[in-house]
Amino acid sequence: MTHDDDRPTSAGHNTRLVRSGANPRGFHGFVNPPVYHGSTVLFPDTATMRSRGQKYTYALRGTPTTDALEEALDGLEGSAGTILLPSGLAAVTVPLLAFLSAGDHVLIVDSVYTPTRRFADSVLTRMGVAVEYFDPAVGEGLASLMRPETRVVFLEAPGSNTFEMMDIRAASGIAHAGGAVAMLDNTWATPLYFRPLEHGVDLSIHALTKYPGGHSDLLMGSVSANAATYDRLRDTQMALGINVAPDDTSLVLRGLKTMGIRLERHQESALQLAHWLEGCDEVARVLHPALPSFSGHALWKSQFSGSSGLFSIVLRGGGMTEAAAFLDALKLFGLGYSWGGFESLAVVADLSDRILAKAPSEGPVIRLQIGLEDVADLRADIENGLAAVNRLKD
Repeated sequence: MTHDDDRPTSAGHNTRLVRSGANPRGFHGFVNPPVYHGSTVLFPDTATMRSRGQKYTYALRGTPTTDALEEALDGLEGSAGTILLPSGLAAVTVPLLAFLSAGDHVLIVDSVYTPTRRFADSVLTRMGVAVEYFDPAVGEGLASLMRPETRVVFLEAPGSNTFEMMDIRAASGIAHAGGAVAMLDNTWATPLYFRPLEHGVDLSIHALTKYPGGHSDLLMGSVSANAATYDRLRDTQMALGINVAPDDTSLVLRGLKTMGIRLERHQESALQLAHWLEGCDEVARVLHPALPSFSGHALWKSQFSGSSGLFSIVLRGGGMTEAAAFLDALKLFGLGYSWGGFESLAVVADLSDRILAKAPSEGPVIRLQIGLEDVADLRADIENGLAAVNRLKD
C-alpha cells in the first residue's frame, strides 16, 4: 500500500485529499511519493521472472507513483480499482471499448461531451456497435429504449454546456435490469461533490486535466470501477498498452492536495456571478444547476453536495455575431476550450450535434469557467462583454 495507514478513515474531504497518496514512513520520511521514471523492472532470479512473483514487473503495469494516485482516487470514489489514462477522452473511450463488441447496443445521453459523441459515431459505429442517443429528460422512459443487446448506458450529469440533470440512481437501475453497465462522466462535480458508485453507477469517469490537476498544465483521465467491472477494465487497459507519464501523475497528486479549497472558491465565485447574471437584461437564461430557477435544480439538490465553477449563459437574441462580440470584448476571461484550472475561460457552445436535447432558442450559449480571480474583476469583464453586445443593437 502506498498510502499512510494511520490516516483518518472518516475524515473530511480536505483531510483526505491532503493525506491521500502519501506514505512518508515508506519513503524515508518524504511527504510526497517519489516519481519513478523508467520502463524496465529487474527480477532477482528466473523463477520470480517466470512467475511474475513480485509487485512490479514492467512500468506499463504500474509503478509506486501511479499506484499512489490510483489509490488516492479509490479513496475518494469508494471504488474497487482505478485506472489512469493519458487524457479525459481516453477515460471515456477505454471503458466503452472494454464493454462493447460488434452487435451490441449502447445508449448515450444526448447532452454528452461532444468528443464522446464523435467517438461513438465513428469508431463504435465502425466496430458494428449500434449507437442510440436519449433525451436527458427521458426519466423512466429509458427502460423502453433498452434492448436485449444493450450493454452500456452512458450518462453525463450535469450535461455538457447546458447542464441538464437526471436521476442517476434510477438510470443505473434501468441499465442493470437490462443487463447493461452504467458509466458516468463525473468531471464537473468531482468525487468531492458526487460519488457515482454510491448511486448505482459501475464506472466513474474523470478528466483529471480539470479540477484534480487544477493548473492547466497536464492531460490525464481516470476511470474508477466497482468490483464487478474493474478486472475487465484493467485487462482492456493493459491489452491496449495505455498508461500515464510519471511527471504528470505527480502533478495530479500535487493538485489533489488543494482541490478541496480550490473547488470551494470556484463554487462560491461562480454562484455569485450566476445570481448576478440572472438579473442582467442581456441574459435570457443562466444554465447552472445550483440555481433554484434552473429546471433541473431539484434533481441536482437531491443528489449532489456542491457545484463547481462551470456554467453557461444564454444571450437574449442574436447568434454568432453577438457571441463573438461578447467574447472578443473580454480581457480577463481567456478564450479556450478547457476548464477546471485556476484561470477563467469563455467559449461559445456549439450544440449543433444535438438530436433531442436541443439548444436554447433565445440566443447563443456562452460557457463560462470561473477561475480563482476576484469576483469583482470578473464581473467587470463580463459587463464589458455585455456592453459590446448592446453596441451591436444601437
